[in-house]
Amino acid sequence: MTHTPKIEKISVFDRINASALMLLTSEYKSLEQLRRKNDYPMFPTFETTPSMPIKRTKINGVDIRYAHSEAIGKPTLVMLSPFPQSILAYAPIWSGLAEHYNLYAYDMPGFGGSAGGIEYMSFKAQGDFLKEFLNHLDIQEPHLLGPDVGMPAIVYYVGTYDNDVKSLLIGDGPAINPSSNASAIRKMVDSSFWRTVFKVTGAGSLVQGCIKVCYTNYRPNQEEISDYIASYRNRIPAVMQWFKDYPKSLATVDPLLDKIELPTQIFWGENDAILYVDNGERLAKRMSNAELTVFKGSGHFCYQDRYQEFSVMVKYWIDKTQ
Repeated sequence: MTHTPKIEKISVFDRINASALMLLTSEYKSLEQLRRKNDYPMFPTFETTPSMPIKRTKINGVDIRYAHSEAIGKPTLVMLSPFPQSILAYAPIWSGLAEHYNLYAYDMPGFGGSAGGIEYMSFKAQGDFLKEFLNHLDIQEPHLLGPDVGMPAIVYYVGTYDNDVKSLLIGDGPAINPSSNASAIRKMVDSSFWRTVFKVTGAGSLVQGCIKVCYTNYRPNQEEISDYIASYRNRIPAVMQWFKDYPKSLATVDPLLDKIELPTQIFWGENDAILYVDNGERLAKRMSNAELTVFKGSGHFCYQDRYQEFSVMVKYWIDKTQ
């Protein structure tokens, strides 16, 4: 008998909470203006989510959700999940990349559809786990792609461990200190009161808030939204620890930037209202072998907002560095 996952929906309560948060989000007004300029769609960009070969495995006793499209003899690309999304965020670019690469994506422990809790809520813990994931699946000479929370995990891993990584594609995330944080991140990082608010209001409100503040071109469908809400239902208290320890984690990762000599493609949304594009500009100057691509008119979720351009960037970069 096939189990059909429960469809999680944005509730009226979630919409009210998200709308209230927008009143206290200084970037929201300009984002709404940009959405109008971009003719933000009334309907989902994809009526149905493009398919991905979803699998599960246990690593160190933790149940991990991942996807893999095998392509023997082709370059290997491993993508780490963003927050508060999951690997389903890569569905729009999956099939196109799978034609060219031995392709993996995984939900980091404590995020997305993977198990794990507060013990994984630091840049270091996720970097350590990336090492375990690569070893567990015997992945060799990968290119690593990580936006958002995946970015510092990659930086920690390659800056700490001996590795055979070919190149990095990182962006929209924290690593450089000081971090230029937008108002939503400042609330989560700097205020115990606001962390409590996010814990109480829960996953639906957070996902709805991110739909309002992170997209300028792409509209997710119900399946995507349902997966994101299900991914963080009753897990926001643990995730808030990641933000509470953000300054300490930054202090751990920032010095590693000077050690990394791997070819690094940095990407950012021009209108990122979570972590300002200034982070990417400074990162590109700081790292010894880095290039920066800024997606015009794009928000924090640039890998979806400009998914076609993003896919082209990935292919060009891997072909260049392979």
